[in-house]
Amino acid sequence: MADKNHFPGIDTIKFGENISIIQKRSTFENISVLEVYDKAIDVFRDYYQYEVIQGADRQKIEKIPEAAFREAIANALIHRVWDVDSQIRVSMFDERLEIVSPGGLPSGITEEEYLSGKLSVLRNRNLANVFYRLGFVEIFGTGITRIKQLYAEGLIKPDFEISENAIKIVLPIFEKSADLTEDEIVIYKLLSKTILKPISEIAPYAPFGKSKTAKLLKEMCQKGVITVKGNGKGTKYIIR
Repeated sequence: MADKNHFPGIDTIKFGENISIIQKRSTFENISVLEVYDKAIDVFRDYYQYEVIQGADRQKIEKIPEAAFREAIANALIHRVWDVDSQIRVSMFDERLEIVSPGGLPSGITEEEYLSGKLSVLRNRNLANVFYRLGFVEIFGTGITRIKQLYAEGLIKPDFEISENAIKIVLPIFEKSADLTEDEIVIYKLLSKTILKPISEIAPYAPFGKSKTAKLLKEMCQKGVITVKGNGKGTKYIIR
C-alpha cells in the first residue's frame, strides 16, 4: 500500500489488428496499489469510452461496462499472488479486453465455486478490506457474479479461464442481443467489426458445414446485424 515499493503492478497494452501491432503500452509499478488501480481505469476510459453530443447534452458511451472492468481489475489486484515477480496484464483489443493475473485459485476453493460466487477465499485480506472500505468492491466474493449480471443482456458473454498459475477474464464489447439464434451467435463470434472476412475464413471454425454457414450469414444480413461486401468468390462479411 506504500506510495513507493518494489512490487509489480499492471502492464497495459493496446493492440491493433493483431498482437504484432502494439499501438501503446503503459506499465504502472513500484507505486501504491490504489494508484495502480486508478491509472488502469484511466487507460480503460481512454479506449473504451467516448461522448456523443446530442443538442446541448453530452451522452457518455461505454463500449465495455466500466463497472465490469472495475470489478475485474480489483479482483486481479486483490487475489493475485504477490510473491511472483509478474505484472497483471491488461490486453486491449477493438472487440475485447483481457485481464490476466498471476496465481491460480487459492487453496480451498474450486473453479465452480469461484465462478458461481458460492464461496470466497481471500488471498490478500487486508487489501480486500481496503478496497471494500473505499467502495471499490461491493461485497466480498460477488465480483464474478456482478460481471456476469452486467452482461446479462449482452450478445457475447464474458469468459473466464482458470489455470494453475493464472486467472484470465475476457470482457467483450457490449452489444445487446439482436434476436439471434444460437447458431447465428456462433457465427457472430467468428466475425469482426474491423476486418472483412470471406466465408473461407469463417466456415472452417463453425461446427456446421459451409452451406449452413452461408445460410446463417444470409439470415444475419437480413436482420441487419452484418454487412456484405463484394460478390461471388470475392464476397466478404463484417459486423455492422
